[in-house]
Amino acid sequence: MATPPPRTTVLILGAGGDLTHRLLLPGLASLLVAEPSRDVRVVGADRTELTQAQWQDRVSDAFATVDPTATLLSAVVKDTAYLTTDVLDPDGLGELVASCGDGPLVIFFALPPHISMKVCELLRDIHLPEVTRLALEKPFGTDRASAAAFNTLLHQVVDEDQVFRIDHFLGQAAVLNLIGLRFANRLLQPVWSSEHIERVEIVYDEDLTLEGRAGYYDHAGALRDMIQSHLLQVLALFALESIATLDARELRDQKTQVLRATTVWGGSPERSSRRARYTSGALGRRTIPDYVHEEGVDPARGTETLAEVTLAVENNRWAGVPFLLRSGKSLGIPRKDVVVHFRDVAHLPAGFTGAGSHTDRLVLDLKTGAVSLTLTMNAEGDPFDLEQKALTATLAPADLLPYGEVLAHILDGDQLLTVRGDAAEECWRIVEPVLRAWAEGTVPMETYAAGSAGPDGWLPG
Repeated sequence: MATPPPRTTVLILGAGGDLTHRLLLPGLASLLVAEPSRDVRVVGADRTELTQAQWQDRVSDAFATVDPTATLLSAVVKDTAYLTTDVLDPDGLGELVASCGDGPLVIFFALPPHISMKVCELLRDIHLPEVTRLALEKPFGTDRASAAAFNTLLHQVVDEDQVFRIDHFLGQAAVLNLIGLRFANRLLQPVWSSEHIERVEIVYDEDLTLEGRAGYYDHAGALRDMIQSHLLQVLALFALESIATLDARELRDQKTQVLRATTVWGGSPERSSRRARYTSGALGRRTIPDYVHEEGVDPARGTETLAEVTLAVENNRWAGVPFLLRSGKSLGIPRKDVVVHFRDVAHLPAGFTGAGSHTDRLVLDLKTGAVSLTLTMNAEGDPFDLEQKALTATLAPADLLPYGEVLAHILDGDQLLTVRGDAAEECWRIVEPVLRAWAEGTVPMETYAAGSAGPDGWLPG
């Protein structure tokens, strides 16, 4: 009879925060419902004063968003523990780690990066179980230098193969579908290059406002919050070279190779980036105040709520193809997609009519997982008239929430869906010229009304 795997303890530092309740615990619930044989114990820790009953209620409420009856998860709820701890106190942190036992341990940092770094400094001098994995939320540092320093510190605690830098975008089925689109079909594989693709847009426009996150967002802004992390990961998956196997090392090698080749288009952040901030407006029935009047915002920071950057991947496959990355908040029409614009045919026989300015295109919806291929073909009625028609397929809903997918790989020690240390540094290198230009004021801050489509003329047609 096979010996069951040992119980893994997931120790959540910063467990009293919104991330734990809204994303992490529901993600874990989706994993445990799909794979009930997993033996996981959850331990929460924070400075927030919570009784054991209050913590169990929080865990149960979060689990209930996935399994309304929570019957499958009742044993996990009963077994969970919470410790009121100052994680920056060496003795308190040592006692907390010791309370988790000597079995496999995942330390999940639901903390701001500067606090996570201070905790890691303490962990260097604390006895850890033989199998200890560190799971960290983005941002990974605040610039390239701090990311490199953070990597050095992490490697003083555990080896790189036990560091899991989390980007929950990599757990989304729609994003992972990029790999299937890229390699698993005969139609798209041979045209995935600059020879056939004119430009690519990776867009994540939200109709959400700050939603109480001004404390974080006003220090980050749209460029750091979305483009520097999530959208660059999507770009890397889109543009990577062929892989022999779906292996963590190989996939991450190829992603990092793409990022190393990525630079600001034309080397000019002044010409290849734009920033804007929303003013008062309306989203549905909600009246939205001017961003600078939102609670918790410091107007002196000059934080953008909409960012757009055009990048180049300077290698043989993608030379000459602009990659436009855009993300913003308080926009009237939410849009979360990757759009591939194909080049026009080399020659269109004379005699056809109706050939418009729109090119054939492939759209991958990052929210729903729908894939749409829009092709030019004969119009109904007149065989010499041309029009565009879309062929659309929708992915079935994923079994796991994005955080569930990511947690499954962490618990298995599989780094397929994580960001490697050198890749994290490359992402900062790519955006640093833009951040510098913005700080120097060489790129103007534009405005758009909340609920609008953004400033006029930003996205190409």
